[in-house]
Amino acid sequence: MPLEMIKSTANRVPEPGIRALFTLDSRWQYWLDVEAALAQAQARVGMIPQVVADKISAAAHLDLLDRECIEETNRRTAHTIVPLIWELSRVAGEDAGGWVHWGATTQNIVQTGDILILRQAHEQFLGYLSRTLGLLAQTAQETASIPIAGRTHGQHAIPVTFGFKVGIWIDELLRHFERLNSAAERALVTVLGGAAGTFAAMGPQGPDVQRELAAILNLRQATHPARSIADHLAEYVSVLGLLAGTTEKIGREVYSLMRTEYGEVEEPMPAGTVGSSTMPQKRNPHICQDIIARSASVRAAVPMALEGMVVEHEADRSKDLLMQEALSTACIAMGDVLVRVVHIADEMSVNSARMAKNLQLTGGLIMAESVMMKLGEVFGRQRAHDLVYDATQRVASGVGTFAELLQANPAIREQLDADALADLLDPSTYLGHAPEIAVDAATRARTAVANFEVSKRAKS
Repeated sequence: MPLEMIKSTANRVPEPGIRALFTLDSRWQYWLDVEAALAQAQARVGMIPQVVADKISAAAHLDLLDRECIEETNRRTAHTIVPLIWELSRVAGEDAGGWVHWGATTQNIVQTGDILILRQAHEQFLGYLSRTLGLLAQTAQETASIPIAGRTHGQHAIPVTFGFKVGIWIDELLRHFERLNSAAERALVTVLGGAAGTFAAMGPQGPDVQRELAAILNLRQATHPARSIADHLAEYVSVLGLLAGTTEKIGREVYSLMRTEYGEVEEPMPAGTVGSSTMPQKRNPHICQDIIARSASVRAAVPMALEGMVVEHEADRSKDLLMQEALSTACIAMGDVLVRVVHIADEMSVNSARMAKNLQLTGGLIMAESVMMKLGEVFGRQRAHDLVYDATQRVASGVGTFAELLQANPAIREQLDADALADLLDPSTYLGHAPEIAVDAATRARTAVANFEVSKRAKS
């Protein structure tokens, strides 16, 4: 389903991810922002006059530049940033234009500008995750004690609760929240070492210029200004890949539980949603399918990022291009995914009646462990397992019901009367600590959201 078609029951259109950050115009403007900040940093250390820096900053706005000239120069030079530099120099004026891009190299500007974009994307990722965690906390709390069939290897195992399932999602997302923040500390840095990373063109003041540039842009500065270092960017993409593993897990779980045979949950289905052009009854999991497909796109960018960090000598444009592609692909797809995860977390329908019905599909077999553990108190675990196993296999052969066959065995009947057996076969009596685990996950999610809000207010 196209992003613009995803609407809630209130016909609310969700945010359009982060695609706008990665348009050509956006990248050009961020590169211009870095050129302006570079001029100001150099003015601070006395490398260029302040009046020159101010003229460059005043001119560094895409809407002031001649776009047709930039595009024509780009076709002629086939260079990433030279057309922007030339046009910025022209608009800045003859006195200031000669100082544009002073001592920098293309990668310094492009990579730092792209880091500014990544910072914006990162903040949006955290915002989406915070909203998701808050919504899932509410669901986990509300469904902490609602039994649902636990499934291992695709088969009924023992009962869990739906809140317990949601708690799994929360637990993973909380770690991704921490990973993103940690990776961002290393990824969001500015590198300004010039042609080979030695500050040669800027002389003794080079390190000072990088420090001032980082301060102006509110970024950390690289500990080593080499152009060939890219592990920090590969790490960030890799963390997005991990996050995408969890988002696909959520999408696939909802997708699976939406199947006609299960019918236990459903993604948002606003009035007017069409599932099929030919089958009017279809309520297809379009949002989940988007999450699954785009999560895979994020993870597919991880190997590309790892390739992009293997740079030969002091610089290699082919690897720069790989890293740029990996970053933009992973970020755009991740933004699309998280918008949809928020939407599902907000308006997913939970069908507790269908969950209860599905728990009875095997006629009590899902409670076999419960019976075995009770009998094990008398017979020991292995003999109890054998007694219950015999009954389950006879049920599979169509001999009778689980309860009937258990009661037909004298050894079992001697230990468990009909009432005791009925209690053991009741799924609601064998939930373990699932409700408490779900509530704990909800509490941890709310704490993380509260801490995020405090941090966000402090930054603003």
